[in-house]
Amino acid sequence: MKIKLCGIRRREDIAFLNIYKPDYAGFVFAGTKRRVTPEQAAVLSGGLSPEIKRVGVFVNETAAGVESAVKTAGLSAVQLHGDENPEYISGLKKLLPSTEVWKAVRVNGRKSIESALKTDADMLLFDSYSEGGYGGTGKTADIKLIKSMKISRPFFIAGGISAENISGIVNTLSPYGVDVSSGIETNGVKDGQKIKRIMGIISKINLEGQAI
Repeated sequence: MKIKLCGIRRREDIAFLNIYKPDYAGFVFAGTKRRVTPEQAAVLSGGLSPEIKRVGVFVNETAAGVESAVKTAGLSAVQLHGDENPEYISGLKKLLPSTEVWKAVRVNGRKSIESALKTDADMLLFDSYSEGGYGGTGKTADIKLIKSMKISRPFFIAGGISAENISGIVNTLSPYGVDVSSGIETNGVKDGQKIKRIMGIISKINLEGQAI
């Protein structure tokens, strides 16, 4: 199972990631709380271990804006967290053939999942729904609904994941990967001890073969 640690914005965060080696580092280019610019992400990425893939998180950004950020920050994947439709996703895949395009889904009933499954995104990421928000709320996604859909394609799960609940969520859904942000923070900043703990749990899960 893969893990993405998201909301990376400090040199200290990069140091933690280089120690514990998640599969992906997420840079948020939207909102205010964890936002960085593509230029800041490029500087931070310069100190990141090359084996850790860079993912940029966007909300309703223009295709040109996404393309520019990919080139500036050296992104391996883009995560679309807004209201991007299937046509936008298809167009972006053509524009960025060497970059994975992920679509985040704010799970709000079966239709939200069914609509996402019809896109040609390379990866889906199921997150919690919040009225007027686009993620990063720290709330847990609707695990029961996601499980009931019996989704056959690989997906990430996000939303309020922490060391306290990650094993239960993983064993219930068997996701391809998990996306963690607030669950590895203390007072709004990344916490090395929390990262160490959650990475240890992930390593144990992978060793025991409880998830993909």
